[in-house]
Amino acid sequence: MNQETPLPADSALLLVDVQNDFCPGGALAVSAGDRVVAPLNRAAARFAAAGLPIYASRDWHPAQTSHFEPFGGPWPVHCVQGTTGAAFHPDLRLPPTSVVLSKGDHPDKDDYSAVTAHDETGATLIKLLQRDGVRQLYVGGLATDYCVKATVLDLLAAGFFVSLLVDAVAGVDVNPGDSERALVEMQAAGSTTVTSIR
Repeated sequence: MNQETPLPADSALLLVDVQNDFCPGGALAVSAGDRVVAPLNRAAARFAAAGLPIYASRDWHPAQTSHFEPFGGPWPVHCVQGTTGAAFHPDLRLPPTSVVLSKGDHPDKDDYSAVTAHDETGATLIKLLQRDGVRQLYVGGLATDYCVKATVLDLLAAGFFVSLLVDAVAGVDVNPGDSERALVEMQAAGSTTVTSIR
C-alpha cells in the first residue's frame, strides 16, 4: 500500500511487542528484529496523519511468572515490568495518540495474543476497537511465529479483517521454518498481506 492508496476509514494500526528484549541484544532476541522499526514508523506516521487509531502492545511480565524458565515455563526471563528490556525499541516513534496495551501481566498466563492486552483502565483491545469503530487492522511487530500469529488469528476469529505488514514482522524460528509456516497459517485463516505502508 503506497501513499496514493487511501487508508480505509474503519482501519487501525497494531504494533505488536516491538520491545528491547525481542530485538538484537535483548533477553529473547529475534534475529534482525529491529528491522521492523523503520517500516512500522512509516506506517504509524501515515495512520497518525490520517487521524486513524494506533495501538501498541507490549509484554509486561511480573518478575515471577509461569511463562519463565525459572518457574517452569518455556522462555528465559524477558520484558519484566519497568525494566529496560520491556521498553519499546528506542528508535520506535509512536505518535502521542497511540494507545499502549499491556499483556502477560498475570503470573499464571502466557498471553501471546494482543487481543488479551488491556490499557491502563483495563479496557481490552477488542473493547477499544469496538469503541473506535475499527473493522480492519494492519498488523506488524514481533514475533511472527508467536505473538503476531496469535494476535492475527484471534482478530480474525473475532470477525475483524486483518492485513499483515510482511516487511514489518520477524520471527523467532525456534524450529527452522516456524515463521514461514506461521505466515501460511495466518493467510489460510483469512489474513491478507501488505508489503508496506508509506
